[in-house]
Amino acid sequence: MSDCQVHVPGLCATGSPTARGSGTAVPGIAVVAFDGITPFHLSVPSLVFGARPGGVAAGFDVRVCAAESPPLRTTAGYTIAPEHGLSALEWADWVIVPTWHEDCRPAPDGLIRALRHVSARGAGLVGLCLGAFPLAQAGLLDGLRATTHWAYADLLAERHPGVRVEREALYVDEGRVLTSAGVAAGLDCCLHLLGRLVGTCTANRAARALVVAPHRDGGQAQFIERPMPSSAGEGRLARVLGWAAGHMEQPHTIDTLAARAAMSRRSFTRHFQRATGTSLKQWLLALRLARARELLEGGDLPIDAVAQAAGFGSALSMRQHFQARLRTTPTAYRRAFRDSRP
Repeated sequence: MSDCQVHVPGLCATGSPTARGSGTAVPGIAVVAFDGITPFHLSVPSLVFGARPGGVAAGFDVRVCAAESPPLRTTAGYTIAPEHGLSALEWADWVIVPTWHEDCRPAPDGLIRALRHVSARGAGLVGLCLGAFPLAQAGLLDGLRATTHWAYADLLAERHPGVRVEREALYVDEGRVLTSAGVAAGLDCCLHLLGRLVGTCTANRAARALVVAPHRDGGQAQFIERPMPSSAGEGRLARVLGWAAGHMEQPHTIDTLAARAAMSRRSFTRHFQRATGTSLKQWLLALRLARARELLEGGDLPIDAVAQAAGFGSALSMRQHFQARLRTTPTAYRRAFRDSRP
């Protein structure tokens, strides 16, 4: 083990956050670390929500906590020193468990009690990758859809039969509880939550800063399967889907896209489902909603024009999809998330 130790900003010893204690309503996000954590997993919430030059996610107070006393070992050969214990969870609006031990050992009783208390008082919970296991152990995923790393999905389902495990999802949003698949999907999940909290324009700017795809998101209370092929940029299918994503205003069908890819309908459907894990209808709907949200946040187009540009065909159709997937209307969404930048 290296002698290098990294100091991680966290809570003061009393558990009283400076910004919130001063009367400023700063959204608080507590990230749970543990002895033996992988640093990349721990860094994901800070990368998305943490303030940094440019301030694409300014306004969040991200703090790291742990049940164990510091220093904590990491898998990268150095130690970290979170400033606070599990009392930080009492302060937070959202608690993120960014991963868990690869042997999926039971979480300590103190963490389980803290997670249950967080849920009981109404704060949000996020389990990234193997972080779904402590949430499931606490009984907080019972009756809900959830996902985790594909290699551990069967184990999650076996240990916790009350959880509806979605093996093909990048992430699952059940309102106050979100879970994600592997490492990259943790970024997708956090960007999706960022979009929920402050709007897709801010989430898209954060995605561009991180050089990741900004549109792998969807509506609230929805699980999102892979909306783009894993081999994006390669092959006829990826090129055609990239073209379709850039021409949302057009009425795409399996037949028109198959013809553009020079494939039979059957071959296109097979390749599409294997690449995206979902149907063309759901894939298009996710992209159309994302495009509509961008236009509503960042421009002055009338609702009818937004519906046409996003490919919904009519304001009525767009409103129905917004209501079904986002539990709101386009007008209410614009009012809530209107981009205030000059």
